[in-house]
Amino acid sequence: QVQVVESGGGLVQAGGSLRLSCAASGRTFSSYPMGWFRQAPGKEREFVAAIRWSSRRTYYADSVKGRFTISRDNSKNMVYLQMNSLKPEDTAVYYCAAGAAGLWERPFQGEYWGQGTQVTVSS
Repeated sequence: QVQVVESGGGLVQAGGSLRLSCAASGRTFSSYPMGWFRQAPGKEREFVAAIRWSSRRTYYADSVKGRFTISRDNSKNMVYLQMNSLKPEDTAVYYCAAGAAGLWERPFQGEYWGQGTQVTVSS
């Protein structure tokens, strides 16, 4: 199993940037695909981005493509979400999730979830 904890959320003006971090536990972190999801008030949780264990494959929701970048550092058991050109509609609680070890699938399915970090983008 793997446990994940998100950080880095906050309040930012439209057009600004934030970087979210996700710290993961577990000796086999490098075998897990990782992803980010978000949930806005009154809406269902939606997929944002995912990255394979080797970092060579990533994919994004159309709504964030070209603005957000997912990355990982397996030596530090960390996953990041760099968010640029933020819009008010990006306001949500962002969740980090680990998928099933060794399984790369689309759509990405989270197996282990963090508690989330709030991102608020003001207009």
